[in-house]
Amino acid sequence: MCILTGKEVKKIDAALFFAIEKHIIDSGMGEDKDSFEIIKRRLLKPPVLNAEEFAQECIYVILAGGFRQKIAKRKFSEIMDFINNGGEVSEKNLLRIFGNANKIRAIVKIWNNRKNFRDEFYKLKTESEKLDYLGKLPHIGEITKNHLARNLGISNVKYDVWIQRLGIALGKADLQAGFPLSEEVKALCDKMFLQIEKATGLNKGYIDVVLWKACQEGILMFPQASTSPRTGT
Repeated sequence: MCILTGKEVKKIDAALFFAIEKHIIDSGMGEDKDSFEIIKRRLLKPPVLNAEEFAQECIYVILAGGFRQKIAKRKFSEIMDFINNGGEVSEKNLLRIFGNANKIRAIVKIWNNRKNFRDEFYKLKTESEKLDYLGKLPHIGEITKNHLARNLGISNVKYDVWIQRLGIALGKADLQAGFPLSEEVKALCDKMFLQIEKATGLNKGYIDVVLWKACQEGILMFPQASTSPRTGT
């Protein structure tokens, strides 16, 4: 069901997608780390970031994994304020800001080796190579790499649990959302994105962030698909 229409959603056509996008932006919800407009622009023309900018994108998605967006953004700002004010980037210091030792260990590695990580990324030629590389960065992995890739300007799908649930609901399938991502659920999500791409002319990376926010905020609601215990969602 969509709260904007009060009707069951069988397919997300162009009119519905753009209505959802407008509602999200007009309500002040249109952002991840950056605004929807910046995300859209980056996906159309991927920027070449410097080492500090690249590290910041990595740090944000590390913080965001498994945490609410508001918390991730607040902690990201606190950590970056500390760094920009000349603070020494060490586990001891950053743990005072955010108490997750694994995430902080990764953030320290990313920041202190930012030039090398950034340069290696931009040496790669294909999106596939870049995705594989991102997945090997500290505390990124196979799921979070998709979020990071999108924020770096690579148009791909994050396959968040919200997106999986939406794909299952629209596909009217009796499947389980969760990780590891099943091929059946991925296929339903890919079919959904292909249909919306054709309808709107937008790329899947941008469609992904809009639908994720719509599901998270309850603009799109659907029967609760069963979820793997591993998701923590």
